Amino acid sequence: MSKPIGYVLDESTPSVVRFVSDKPPLLGDYVVINYGNGLQVLGMIEWVGARNTAFSVMDGVKDPTVISRLLKGRIGDNFFEGKIKLIGDIARFELPRIPPPPGSPVYRAPQHILEKVFGGKEPRMIRIGTLLSRPEVPVYVDVNKLVTRHLAILAVTGAGKSNTVAVLADRIVRIGGTVLIFDFHGEYVGSTIGGKVNVIDAKLNPELLTVSELMVLLGIEHRFYNQERVLRRAYAKAMESREGSFIDRLIKAVESLKGREDPKAVAAVLNKIESLQEKYRDILDENVVDVVSRIKYGYANIVDLSRVDEEAADVVVSHFLRRILYERKRYKRFGEGLAVPILIFVEEAHILAPKDRTTLSKYWMARIAREGRKFGVGLAIVSQRPKSIDVDILSQMNNKIVLKIVEPSDQKYIREASETLSEDLAEQLAGLNVGEAILIGPFVRVPALVKIDKFQGRLGGADPDIVREWQSSVSEEYDVVDEMVEAVIKGFTR
Repeated sequence: MSKPIGYVLDESTPSVVRFVSDKPPLLGDYVVINYGNGLQVLGMIEWVGARNTAFSVMDGVKDPTVISRLLKGRIGDNFFEGKIKLIGDIARFELPRIPPPPGSPVYRAPQHILEKVFGGKEPRMIRIGTLLSRPEVPVYVDVNKLVTRHLAILAVTGAGKSNTVAVLADRIVRIGGTVLIFDFHGEYVGSTIGGKVNVIDAKLNPELLTVSELMVLLGIEHRFYNQERVLRRAYAKAMESREGSFIDRLIKAVESLKGREDPKAVAAVLNKIESLQEKYRDILDENVVDVVSRIKYGYANIVDLSRVDEEAADVVVSHFLRRILYERKRYKRFGEGLAVPILIFVEEAHILAPKDRTTLSKYWMARIAREGRKFGVGLAIVSQRPKSIDVDILSQMNNKIVLKIVEPSDQKYIREASETLSEDLAEQLAGLNVGEAILIGPFVRVPALVKIDKFQGRLGGADPDIVREWQSSVSEEYDVVDEMVEAVIKGFTR
């Protein structure tokens, strides 16, 4: 190896090493520590601080006059101190049981070692970006572990979540995978992800909905037990008949309960069904087929939720999740149903799976987080508000891509939900630039600070050019005024 960049200090442990260097080491860079006896251990620099020999000796000096005199007299030299998170020996990535001896040399990890650690080959591995400290080293993630161990993509607005989703989905589709994206803001509808995009309207056949799903759309809470009873009895009766539309059959079934159920509850349910027909006429369609049959294998399937409210989005998402999990189970057991594994991206996860209230989507997301691995159903949640996500669901996302996070409470929440994100690494989240992320979890061999690749296809979601739009609208108004003036002048000159 080349010249050491530093040396191990005392008070190091088998997992965290303190070291000093005469040159500033790069935060997030990888190093190799030579233990002696041929043992070489890989580590990542998690923290760096600047020191001065004179100030170290004169501990507690804070007088600016004294400091100025020391500097003028060029007393003392600057040096750097840092912390290294040990990852494992180069051969097997197993942590040693002893700390490195004080004074052990610290080397910058050679490129060929990093390429071995972070490299890979398609189709089992897909590229996601490059090491932040080593742009020449590409970073690949394990597709099998991404799907089976689930994923959370977390960041503030504008930090690169949509680009990250697009890069992953694009490369999974290009190796023949199937993905489903719940698109809240219409960012992916007109995209070119994987070169194979299947846009699915957020339409549901009411006859295929469960009572619980209908209750959400109707606004019937469980505390309205009389209304729930009326709906359940009417639902069962409506399912017995096949004459006419389901909504008409449901209305007739509710009306048939007059005199046998609480009259106020019957009237309330009838009113809510009428409101349902008006409010959700855009998503309820008795002619559409089951949602699973609309999923295309080997495509980026985009469910367009940009025109529905949160209640409708909850029903649509939960319905898809329920049917997908059921059909994958059916295929595994009987060879019939959804024939391929699928990775599902759920945007705005803090809305659909909030920690402080119950939703249908939250229930089915939790079910998939627990059971999906066995049936080839992967879940990837995306959010800019990590602390608002149900902690049980977030903690089951074993893989995490964490981009810029500014709010300290969000950083703490992410750290508590992840065993491998250290406090020192979490402190770096606020300083990340757009597209820079920390990758942790079994889909990467070791934690990594990465620059996510830029999606090269077409994608919505970029910040609009406000000034340009203003100027364009003003210019158009001036053009209209000029045309009107010219018309008036021509009228006078005739």
